[in-house]
Amino acid sequence: MIPLNLAETGEELTVKRVGGSAEVKQHLEDLGFTAGSTLSIVNKLGGNIIVRVKESRIAINEEMARRIMV
Repeated sequence: MIPLNLAETGEELTVKRVGGSAEVKQHLEDLGFTAGSTLSIVNKLGGNIIVRVKESRIAINEEMARRIMV
C-alpha cells in the first residue's frame, strides 16, 4: 500500500484507504475516492495530480494525494 502521489502515471489503481480529518475524508469521498474504487493517474503537473475516477478527471494537490492509499 502506497500513497497516491507515489504511484506511476497510467497505472490502474484501487483505493485501499482514505486518511485525514473527517472533513478531508468526506471531501475526497464526495469526489469519488472511496475504498474499493478504481482510478488512474492521467498526469502530474507542478505538484498537482490529475486523476481519472468514475469517468471524470479530477485535479488534486500532492497533500491530498498523500492521504489516498492505493
